[in-house]
Amino acid sequence: MLKDKNKKKQMDFTEKLKLLGKCLEEKKAEDILLLDVQKFSSVFEGVIIATANNVRHAQSLADNLLQFIAEYNFEYFGMEGYKAGEWILLDLNDIVIHIFLQDVRMFYNLEGFWTEAKQIQL
Repeated sequence: MLKDKNKKKQMDFTEKLKLLGKCLEEKKAEDILLLDVQKFSSVFEGVIIATANNVRHAQSLADNLLQFIAEYNFEYFGMEGYKAGEWILLDLNDIVIHIFLQDVRMFYNLEGFWTEAKQIQL
């Protein structure tokens, strides 16, 4: 992981997206999808979609992301869905992160909404 906080300020959007994706990957999130939606959204630039194995795993992924976001002083607007844990959304202003349980992810199919967005390789 990135250890020099000064490098965060020089980080471009794609690097930040990949770094957050790797943070999820390290904690065993599955099917991590990184999307560049700048051409389709005037509200945010990127979307990360990941799958957790169960509610406790989803909450753990969110907790780990919160620590990571604080450590690198990324802008953070809030979180929804933590208590239920089936779909947790973290709003980082420029990036929105969705952590789903598998059946909930399939039901809402956010990937289907962003089919034309550019996928970023982790």
